[in-house]
Amino acid sequence: MDIWGSGPPAATAWLTRQVPEEPGSWPGSESNETLETLQVKVARSNMSTPAGKLKYSPSLENMTASENDSHDTSKLSDNKKHEPLLNEETGDIDLIYTLEETPPWYICIFFGFQHYLTMAGGTVVIPIIVASFLCMPEDESARGALVSTVFFHSGLVTLLQTTFGVRLPIIQGGDFAYVVPTIALLTTVYEPCDALPLANLTAAARQEVWQVRLRDIQGSIAVASVFQIILGFTGIIGIVLRWITPLSVVPTVTLVGLSLFDVAATKAAQHWGISILTIALILLFSQYMSTVPLPVPVLTKDCRFKLAKSQVFKCFPVLLAVLVSWTLCAILTTYDLLPEGSPARADATRGLLQKSPWFRIPYPGQWGWPSVRAAGVVGMLGGAVASIIESIGDYYVCAKITGAPPPPVSAINRGVGVEGVGCLLAGLIGTGNGTTSCSQNIGVISVTKVGSRRVVQYSAIILIFSGVFAKFGAVFITIPEPVMAGVFVVMFAMVTSVGLSPLQYVDLASSRNLFVIGFSIFFGMAVPKWVEKNPGIIQTGSAEVDQILTVLLQTPMFIGGGLGFLFDNTIPGTAKERGLLGWNKHYRQQDGYLPQDPDSGCCHPSSSYDMPFGMKVISRIKWLRYLPFSPTFNDFRSSKTEMTVNGVEEANLKLRVSTPPIPDFEHLKPQCSSYGTTEADYLSCLV
Repeated sequence: MDIWGSGPPAATAWLTRQVPEEPGSWPGSESNETLETLQVKVARSNMSTPAGKLKYSPSLENMTASENDSHDTSKLSDNKKHEPLLNEETGDIDLIYTLEETPPWYICIFFGFQHYLTMAGGTVVIPIIVASFLCMPEDESARGALVSTVFFHSGLVTLLQTTFGVRLPIIQGGDFAYVVPTIALLTTVYEPCDALPLANLTAAARQEVWQVRLRDIQGSIAVASVFQIILGFTGIIGIVLRWITPLSVVPTVTLVGLSLFDVAATKAAQHWGISILTIALILLFSQYMSTVPLPVPVLTKDCRFKLAKSQVFKCFPVLLAVLVSWTLCAILTTYDLLPEGSPARADATRGLLQKSPWFRIPYPGQWGWPSVRAAGVVGMLGGAVASIIESIGDYYVCAKITGAPPPPVSAINRGVGVEGVGCLLAGLIGTGNGTTSCSQNIGVISVTKVGSRRVVQYSAIILIFSGVFAKFGAVFITIPEPVMAGVFVVMFAMVTSVGLSPLQYVDLASSRNLFVIGFSIFFGMAVPKWVEKNPGIIQTGSAEVDQILTVLLQTPMFIGGGLGFLFDNTIPGTAKERGLLGWNKHYRQQDGYLPQDPDSGCCHPSSSYDMPFGMKVISRIKWLRYLPFSPTFNDFRSSKTEMTVNGVEEANLKLRVSTPPIPDFEHLKPQCSSYGTTEADYLSCLV
């Protein structure tokens, strides 16, 4: 089964082998005379053979192309390890640099900076929102330090992820899924910022007000990250995902965006004119002008400059919109067309830039050591689950775009585990948020056609340097709030739409599914509003339990996602109706691969996900094959491989065969006759 659905021709090839007409008809039985062709789609990222039919002969080294018998594919070991994806329409190579290729250093810096700018536009939104709920004064230099810390942390985790984690070119950044439980925790446990006499407090007292809140967030994220680390490095995530269905994902992620509309509307109401202008510019650049090319000077391999067409608007719609709106605010401020004290004025936080130091290295415990509240931990667990689901989907998409084969189970386990380590670092350093993969940067790869891992590692280094350069983080904080409010509106709308996207797999003509979707989302919004309007309504006799329940009931994604999970896994429905057939294509490693022989190393899907060093030692240590995060790990279910017969739907007909690879039946028929004529005897012969 093609893991990409209808993927490009280079991603799959057809192997033919002779099999009995029915799964129960085995060589040696009376019904053996009629044989049909079993066609198995196989990922061929490490094959240079054109897409077409390959005959499966007794050994994999003797594959020959049926469409072109003169094409020699007998020396698979001489082929390129990583073949880029082909253009679906033209058949031409569609990537300038593939995953394993290393561009010149100046190319890496250029495209790495492009990734940095794309990531910065969305990530900077999160610390700005969190700072407003921490009761930080507008001129507090720690606002800039918080942004710098987020950049510094994102660079560190990106290096870890691309080097030892999933090893795909994915930028790690903040996640809105952690913002919702953060707001619920702060509004439940602490007094509103408006109720505090901040103006009458000393500088040390004002600092303690926001630091104690931030330490609670840090501790909650750090403890919740342990859950994510365990899920990843133990391989449990593969088992958990079997129960995570489209109808449980939709309300979970959708409510992340819907629950933040209050924040966006409140900020935009400070100056609707500037906010609407920012929204309109983002809409113009990202939708209407996304295909408009602009001439940009580029450096060629022979160190000469030439003009090349680049889709600048498609790559940087948010950044360009912010710059235009910010410039307009500066002009209006210069000519005093905005009244004093207006949040849209460009000089509203000018003192912040002067107070910020030039250089500052974030370190663990910089805001004090984290404190833990059970209510916060439980809320952050919901954010961790949503983050994991999003990241795993990004792994498959990124692999497809960069021309790599789909990530094996071991790579996914490492990716989730390293992401958990990143959240632990976030809790210790104090970013005020967790970490997840940045989907927008995967889109940049599809535009630039540069899928090199090294480019993203350069981008990680740029992130680290910008995090150390404290003035840079302070610049983002000086952006007028109405401008950022326009970004909030678009960002939260996109989060909502991404949450709805899994509905493409679901039968929306089913009343069962409509009930699950509608009730989960509606109830997920109604209960938090009721708790918000009735503070102190939860009275169990235990203050700690009251806080836990209040935070949970004020977290829409917990209510909606929990109901979606419960209903979809308990209300009767077919797999097709629930959307599981299409959904599972994205979360199963076996589909699209030849069976693997761990002893011979035959048919390993790719070396793209191997460790950067020490693989010879790792491959010789047999017990490492049982560690879920080891590159040599065989999935617990890998003893059986599912294949679809003659294009028949997977749910209707499946043939299970044992690893290692199976030669054609006619060749082995004489050798297996001594084992007997039953199905079990024949399988024993093959094994």
